[in-house]
Amino acid sequence: MKDLLLRTLRHESTERAPWVPFAGVHAGHLKGYTATEMLTDADKAFESLMEVNRLYKPDGQPVIFDLQIEAECLGCGLTWADDCPPSVSSHPLDGSDEEPPVTPCDCKIPTKESGRIPYVLDVMHRMKEAVGDTTALYGLICGPFTLASHLRGNNLFTDMFDFEEEVESLFAFCNRVCMKMADYYIEAGMDVIALVDPLISQISTAHFEQYMTEPYTELFEHIRAQGALSSFFVCGDATRNIEVMCQTNPDSISVDENVNLLAAKEITDRYNVAIGGNIPLTSIMLLGNQQDNMKFAVDLLDSIPDKRNFILAPGCDMPYNVPVENCIGVAQAAIETDVVREMVKNYQAEEIDTSNVVIPDYASLTKPLVEVFTLDSAQCAACGYMMGAANQAKETFGDKIDMVEYKFIYKENVARCVKMGVPNLPSMYINGELKYRSIIPTKAELEAAINEAIAVCDSRK
Repeated sequence: MKDLLLRTLRHESTERAPWVPFAGVHAGHLKGYTATEMLTDADKAFESLMEVNRLYKPDGQPVIFDLQIEAECLGCGLTWADDCPPSVSSHPLDGSDEEPPVTPCDCKIPTKESGRIPYVLDVMHRMKEAVGDTTALYGLICGPFTLASHLRGNNLFTDMFDFEEEVESLFAFCNRVCMKMADYYIEAGMDVIALVDPLISQISTAHFEQYMTEPYTELFEHIRAQGALSSFFVCGDATRNIEVMCQTNPDSISVDENVNLLAAKEITDRYNVAIGGNIPLTSIMLLGNQQDNMKFAVDLLDSIPDKRNFILAPGCDMPYNVPVENCIGVAQAAIETDVVREMVKNYQAEEIDTSNVVIPDYASLTKPLVEVFTLDSAQCAACGYMMGAANQAKETFGDKIDMVEYKFIYKENVARCVKMGVPNLPSMYINGELKYRSIIPTKAELEAAINEAIAVCDSRK
């Protein structure tokens, strides 16, 4: 029910927690369309989203989940895929990390006619007419930090230390883009404007307060002034930044499985901010069975003493190939919790088998091994930029180092994460030692760590 979600976002008590399936390209999977078709063809997108609405009975539903809409309008190159949203392949403000970023002029702020924005608005209007009375619709916008990283690339993380004024100017520009996109989406009938900013989890609280507190406070005030509701959507381990996110006054925050939901809700409740999440995308939704999904959803709901200000949802954009029956199971658990609780009360999930996982003999390596554990660098922006830092290091050091990415979308890599005790995604290990956990290193930091590892390996020769 639409009203159920809206009342939750207005911090009222409800008879149950609302259910919001973040079905982006997964919607296309339901009708046999590729991710590229889903994200470029309004007819196919509308048909797919209506199937989500029919099958999963959502209280709220995102219309288009693609964090590259704005970036494409601003000149970023995209690489397209059949089973995930496009990824940014070129950064128009990229260049030397020794030179500051140059902020685009205001004339480059996207219009309603720019890029794929007409396609997005078309789908929004159609969804509003078809289900707008029964389902709260989300308009998703790439947040200012992630948008700036799309424009500047990995150099942005060094820029924050070296070029503070120029970075502030770049963020201010990105914030104006976000405000304009919010205007377009609210006009198209969206009930909730979600600022999706995965890379917020990859920066320190000090950098958030320095660069993001003012822009986000302005954004949420802007959205509120137009009568819409808001969500601050972050991926990865954003634990350290939950409180400062709340201080920007969003109506809600969405988090993924890297965040302890109960601990985070204690913080969001103090600020009277709703929180949504955080069904695991891969280990449960993609790789689990229907009973795994039903039990996880029921257990999550039962773990929350006060259902006020809580939204049941996947941790982020659902993978393309999530089995339909898994999502139906979650929907049933959300809507008929008592019935499903009885159905799965004796169910025991299968334990993850780690017996076939072979861990390298790190103490015997003759050159450093860089291991990057990601959800999937092609789908997750935070993972993509951590992988970008690793790829940049590989280009610098060449054959002096080995590098591998372990994507959490494969069962064998889930088992490896369990055996190694990987705490969060994304994480980067060097010679078996956790070096960067949910924070992207600067070029200088990573090179220093690798040089240290090279020296250790050389001493063994």
